Amino acid sequence: MNAAKLSEKPDMDLMNDPQAKREADRAQAHRDELTERIAQAIRHDGTIEPLQGLHFYRSSSPSECVHSVSIPSFCVIAQGSKEVLLGSDRYQYDPMHYLLGTVELPIASRILEATQEKPYLGLRLDLDPTLVGSVMVEAGYPSAQREASVKAIDVSPLDTNLLDATVRFVRLLDSPVEAHVLAPLIKREIIYRLLMGAQGDRLCQIAVLGGSTHQIARAVDRLRKDFNQPLRIESIARELGMSVSSFHHHFKSVTAMSPLQFQKQLRLQEARRLMLGQNLDATSAAYRVGYDDSSHFNREYKRLFGIPPMRDMERLREAARQIASSK
Repeated sequence: MNAAKLSEKPDMDLMNDPQAKREADRAQAHRDELTERIAQAIRHDGTIEPLQGLHFYRSSSPSECVHSVSIPSFCVIAQGSKEVLLGSDRYQYDPMHYLLGTVELPIASRILEATQEKPYLGLRLDLDPTLVGSVMVEAGYPSAQREASVKAIDVSPLDTNLLDATVRFVRLLDSPVEAHVLAPLIKREIIYRLLMGAQGDRLCQIAVLGGSTHQIARAVDRLRKDFNQPLRIESIARELGMSVSSFHHHFKSVTAMSPLQFQKQLRLQEARRLMLGQNLDATSAAYRVGYDDSSHFNREYKRLFGIPPMRDMERLREAARQIASSK
């Protein structure tokens, strides 16, 4: 299991190191401010986008696994904790850590810690690969090794300077005029600090041309667009200039899934969206996403989501009604 250790520097060490104590106090003040600002901005459970590409999340209770497609983004928790599942890998993070995602992938996530008194509060900042590349060039960041493949998601400790830039970005909500001018600058600073941090090479490899990670990103993009078409591994590998075995190896090292597992998750998530949003029955949804056998679809749906399609729809609609009635 890939999970961040949820621990802080011992108090005794801080007492013996005044500079470390000042740094810890500054970080705590930033976390407190971030918690207060997100709580003020989003007063009910759910999500909002107060600035373009900036998303706030709030939940007053732990959640079941939610399936979605991740996008390149920087994620911070102000209060509570969360777990993200990518294939067989698990990533847990809290206010002391950040999560960085660099490829669009089907994931599952659940909120671990949240109460009415201390709700889960988090943010996501979407990252444009073109902007990442621009900051790389401006900073003179060296290109990563082209042969390597890197994981698409990881968790690292959130240092004070990166947290400081994040808080300053959120403060811009108080002044739309300043936000218009300063938001692009602070976003570049956040990307710069990510590049200089523990996950810099991962972020770099997604932005640069060449390297197996970029090739896999191309394959991911194609699979996402053609998820309802038959999977032709040999054809994709040939287009990328890889052998089938090399393609399988690099694809799994980046996504933690085989290409077939990846396609299956995309199909099932889209079928779930169609049944919920367009009120399709299971057979029609299965056919729309590329399944010819509805019983096969039902088995795979239950394996991923835990219950059969129609029972899942009943549960989701009931949950939506309860949320609506509570507001």
